[in-house]
Amino acid sequence: MSGVPGGLEKGLSERQLRMIAVGGVIGAGLFVGSGVVIRDTGPAAFIAYLMSGALVIMVMRMLAEMAVANPSTGSFADYSRKALGNWAGFSVGWLYWYFWVIIVGFEAIAGAKIVQYWLPGMPLWLCALLLLVAMTATNLVSVASFGEFEFWFAGIKVAAIIIFLVIGSAFVLGIWPNKSMDFSNLTSHGGFLPYGSAAITAGIVTVVFSMTGAEVATIAAAESKDPEKAVARAANSVIIRIAIFFVTSIFLLATILPWNDKSVSASPFVAAFTEMGIPYADHIMNAVVLTAVLSCLNSGMYTASRMLFVLAARREAPPQLVNVTRRGVPAAAILASSAIGFLCVIAAAVSPDTVFAFLLNSSGAVILFVYALIGISQIILRLRSGSSHLRVRMWLFPVLSIATVLAILGVLLQMYLQKESRSQLILSILSWAVVVGFYFLNKWYVSRQPAVEESFGTARPHRVLVMANETANSAELLNELRRIEADRAASYFVIVPASPIETGAAATHGPLDVRAATEAAAQERLDYTLATFRADHLDVDGALGDYRPLRALSETVNSFHPDRIVIATLPPDESVWHRFDVVDRARAEHPTVPVTHVVATPVRQEEPVRQEENA
Repeated sequence: MSGVPGGLEKGLSERQLRMIAVGGVIGAGLFVGSGVVIRDTGPAAFIAYLMSGALVIMVMRMLAEMAVANPSTGSFADYSRKALGNWAGFSVGWLYWYFWVIIVGFEAIAGAKIVQYWLPGMPLWLCALLLLVAMTATNLVSVASFGEFEFWFAGIKVAAIIIFLVIGSAFVLGIWPNKSMDFSNLTSHGGFLPYGSAAITAGIVTVVFSMTGAEVATIAAAESKDPEKAVARAANSVIIRIAIFFVTSIFLLATILPWNDKSVSASPFVAAFTEMGIPYADHIMNAVVLTAVLSCLNSGMYTASRMLFVLAARREAPPQLVNVTRRGVPAAAILASSAIGFLCVIAAAVSPDTVFAFLLNSSGAVILFVYALIGISQIILRLRSGSSHLRVRMWLFPVLSIATVLAILGVLLQMYLQKESRSQLILSILSWAVVVGFYFLNKWYVSRQPAVEESFGTARPHRVLVMANETANSAELLNELRRIEADRAASYFVIVPASPIETGAAATHGPLDVRAATEAAAQERLDYTLATFRADHLDVDGALGDYRPLRALSETVNSFHPDRIVIATLPPDESVWHRFDVVDRARAEHPTVPVTHVVATPVRQEEPVRQEENA
């Protein structure tokens, strides 16, 4: 693990990250779902993929502009927070996590169904559980193991597409044995647009969801050696990925096969390989699709756990979820995400048409909400900060940015107009409303908590224990120590809990190096606080404590034996310690020692000492 804060340890190599970026959008949606789009649209299906691809490319470009300018472990959740407020960051983070844990359960079931092709007697739920456990174990080992598995999974997907493109092009162009150039399937069987141009816009709804995952590379980049460079590469490569892997593949499928052939909607790539005379096409493509499903399951687990880690780092999820193993893996976040994924598998086994269907539908439009907020955030931040400092810029701003957001809203409107997708939109909006409601409910709860009453001792203290983190260097804390009029010979001891949340390390570092960054940040804060107090002629010492504030306080009370405790926190609406009643619980645990609570505002580190030097 890295011992230097600010320099992310290299968990994902350039080779791994490049393949994650290349294979990120290739899933079962392309290998299987494309057949449904061709069936419902006709030979012009590739235009729907072209239009959807253009939309995703615009979103990725906007995201890259923000990510390169302001690298963040929270990616688009942080940019939404910065542009629109905490409610947006909170809702985007939780909705994105929800989307991916449902995908994890769905992909586990999809993988199990493919395995049943070879093992028909195996129970679906058991097979799905085994796949889920395998991918969870892969993520728990290390980020490097995730990267290596994803490298090979993505490599197989990409190789399969490239082989298809080469063979399919040869077949269509007449280079294939006993085959002449033939594009007749594009216009035969009812014409190029058998259902009219409206079918293209209807198909976009399905196609957009098959392309989700392009943004995963921006999250994985936080655990690479050069995040800014990795994000820029991912944004640039998505253009080639979509143009070659999606648009060209669908064009070849529609050219090789009649669009209304029943085999196309069932498994288009198997049908195409069979048409070209490739033996064992069903077994080969089932193996490729299984690889694609496992890849999506693997990356879905990774993405969900990292977003949960980010939410905990932003104080919007239980703080235990920010803990990492010695290998820099957020094990608690991975296991929590895996548990929800397994509950989805159980729901699919017990109640596939009600509970599981509800879960799928309630997350159906979430990714479009996320994309819309990415676009809105980019527009706001660009207008607010200008473009002179940007290394990556959105093309033709603000015209393309606004057009992209309007296009996303158009897709949402199309979802409402289509009877089969309307319930997904309505339930997804309901999910968003529930998440936003939880955010404001929590704010209301915190604001309604009674103010903590101060506790004063009757005599001048001789041994004062101070516990603070973000507020350790605040003027309010120093003023309170002056106010309590301790004995001139009093001793002070400062304890700074080494919490990745309170030090801010989790907000700026990924799981790999958050532990080292936390210790360094806490030590720096402690050293500066001690220097500040000593500049005020106080006899003070200090140490780092357990990341749990009450345990850190208890251990220090047992060793220092104070006759006064001073706890400094942020204002109630910002303070995690206030939310978990740290001050009241400290008084309950140490009833014989007066506890004083100081509400303080952090200041930059150079300010307190400078004030003392100028006094």
